[in-house]
Amino acid sequence: MRLLIIEDNERLAGLIANGLDRQGYSCDRATALAEADDCFASADYDAIILDLGMPDGDGLKWLASARRNGRMVPALILTARGALGDRIAGLDAGADDYLVKPAEIDEIAARLRALLRRPGNRAPTVMTSGAIAFDTASRSATIKGASLELSRREADLLELLMRREGSVIQRGVIEEALYSFNDPVTPNAIEAVISRLRRKLEENGQVGRLHTVRGVGYMLAVASA
Repeated sequence: MRLLIIEDNERLAGLIANGLDRQGYSCDRATALAEADDCFASADYDAIILDLGMPDGDGLKWLASARRNGRMVPALILTARGALGDRIAGLDAGADDYLVKPAEIDEIAARLRALLRRPGNRAPTVMTSGAIAFDTASRSATIKGASLELSRREADLLELLMRREGSVIQRGVIEEALYSFNDPVTPNAIEAVISRLRRKLEENGQVGRLHTVRGVGYMLAVASA
């Protein structure tokens, strides 16, 4: 799951990113609102963490504008502005949740899980494809009810494949979903994750589900009835 942290304090943004990385998130960072816009032009995000006092504008106005323009990615405001009026203004501007600094990583992660579980334009919490079930909140998968042990990137890959079941996903799209801008990506990194996930699926009875379309990308075959 890929997040964008919009925070001008680079040290704080790094601490948040490192903490969330350990909980299974892939994080990009933007130190200005213009940089956040550039990130959105280059990648899709599952959620954002937004500070309000940014060097090139007010994060609240930026969020309200984003909502008016149809950018509905879940947003958690994380700010030092803790007055009641500030919290109300943040939620009215389109935030899904509001948290006052300082905040512990565990609470930030819990808030993210909660807002990603909410109904509406979001995808369902648990996705299924035949015998495979994937819980997007807990980042856990099962096959016929039995737990499937996955690394963070294997889980991200499985989620992406399940969301586009039956469609070929280009290698570049997979790389973008699995790695943040700062992550080193070796030439065979995607192939290695694909290979590990395919092996685990086949070991649990899902033979022939994960296909390689040479020169194009990869696909999770639609489960047979």
